[in-house]
Amino acid sequence: MASEAGKTFQRFAVFGESSSSGTEMNNKNFSKLCKDCGIMDGKTVTSTDVDIVFSKVKAKNARTITFQQFQEAMKELSQKRFKDKNPDEALENVYKLIEGKDPATTGVTKATTVGGVSRLTDTSKYTGTHKERFDESGKGKGIAGREETTDSSGYVSGYKGAGTYDKKSSK
Repeated sequence: MASEAGKTFQRFAVFGESSSSGTEMNNKNFSKLCKDCGIMDGKTVTSTDVDIVFSKVKAKNARTITFQQFQEAMKELSQKRFKDKNPDEALENVYKLIEGKDPATTGVTKATTVGGVSRLTDTSKYTGTHKERFDESGKGKGIAGREETTDSSGYVSGYKGAGTYDKKSSK
C-alpha cells in the first residue's frame, strides 16, 4: 500500500514543478494532494489543518517534505479525518483515498479564440495602412506589406488610381 502512496506522492511532487525530481514535495502540492484525494473534506480536515501538519512534519528551516515525512503527516491527518477508527484502520483508509490518484487539472484556464480575439485576428476587417499588409485572402504580403515602396510613375508619385482617369470621365 505504501508503494502506491509513493507513486502518488511522486506524481503530486513533480506537478507544476519543472525542476522537481519527485523525492520532495512543497506545501502547495501537499495541499493539492490532500484536496484532490479527498483527505481534506472541509469539515473534519480543513486547509488550515493540512498546513499545520505540513509545518509540524517538515524540518525546521526546510520548505519541502520527504516521503518519510509525508507518511508521518498522513498518520496525523488520518486520525483527524477518521476519528472513530483506530490509528491503523484510519491510516489504511487514508491510503485507500490516495491510491492511484493523479493531480486534477479541472478548472485550469485555457486559451480561447472567441470574443475579442477572433475579431482582432480577422484580417478582412482591417482598415487603413494595416489593410495593405494583407491580400484579399487574408494572407500576409510579407516585406511588400511592411515596407513603403514608392511608385514614382505618373504625375503624382504614389497615386493608387493610376491609369483610371479615362474610365472615370467617359462623357
